[in-house]
Amino acid sequence: MVRPYAVKGRKRKKNKTERYDKEEEEEENAGFVEEEEEEGEKEGTQKKLKSGVTESDEEKAEAAAEELAGIPVNLSEQQQQGNDNNSPGVIFVLEKASLEVAKVGKSYQLLNSEDHANFLRKNNRNPAEYRPDISHQAILNILDSPLNKAGKLRALYVRTEKGVLIEIKPHVRIPRTFKRFAGIMLQLLQKLSISAVGKREKLLRVIKNPVTQYLPVNSRKIGFSHSSEKLVDMHDYVATLDKDATLVFVVGAMAHGKIECDYIEDFISISGYPLSAAYCITRITNALERKHKIL
Repeated sequence: MVRPYAVKGRKRKKNKTERYDKEEEEEENAGFVEEEEEEGEKEGTQKKLKSGVTESDEEKAEAAAEELAGIPVNLSEQQQQGNDNNSPGVIFVLEKASLEVAKVGKSYQLLNSEDHANFLRKNNRNPAEYRPDISHQAILNILDSPLNKAGKLRALYVRTEKGVLIEIKPHVRIPRTFKRFAGIMLQLLQKLSISAVGKREKLLRVIKNPVTQYLPVNSRKIGFSHSSEKLVDMHDYVATLDKDATLVFVVGAMAHGKIECDYIEDFISISGYPLSAAYCITRITNALERKHKIL
């Protein structure tokens, strides 16, 4: 008779412990539910990022869309007058630009020496040669110059190291930050063109080679190199050029080396010291602005 009571007593103790265990299990289950919800959210984001699309690519695409949305639609009167192809003007050609896209990991990216040094070394490439920031600075200096705002810039062409020829409209607004610029170049090299929002005009596009078929017949083609024996003062040199001829300036957009183009008529050097592409363009635009009295 003693055993049943003893069993009942033990059962009561177990019931108490079970009730406490149930409360602990409920708390633990609540924690598991929160973890499952977080895992579900992560799985949802991972499903959205399938087919080779990463968060960085989405951010670059959104940034590119934001920049393209801000491109001016209505041009100024001076720029509209400058769009006349028959009138003389200025054309810039950037040669050997380091704009190359490769698949790094699961996404395609614009290669640069800072972010992809290990990837480039694994593929037996020199990271110092991959400098898309040089092209970015050169393009900004051309488009931001008073020479362009006065309507004197006819066209801007960029030829990559791989031979891809890109046309950039003078009234396009290039992003200021390099990350957004890299996103737009990535989109351009994949889709071959970028249009303004709400318009069919292609602001940036990949065109067929050679670049000479887009240059006017009476144009004067001038190349720049520090190794050239012809050292000139840019202001005096521009003053001697014909006002009725379209001037084509060919500048190298690479870190090291010399441009070699058959269509260049005159190779000159504008400084006794090596200059960056951006500063060389600044000297060219300043001399032309002084000649045309553009303040």
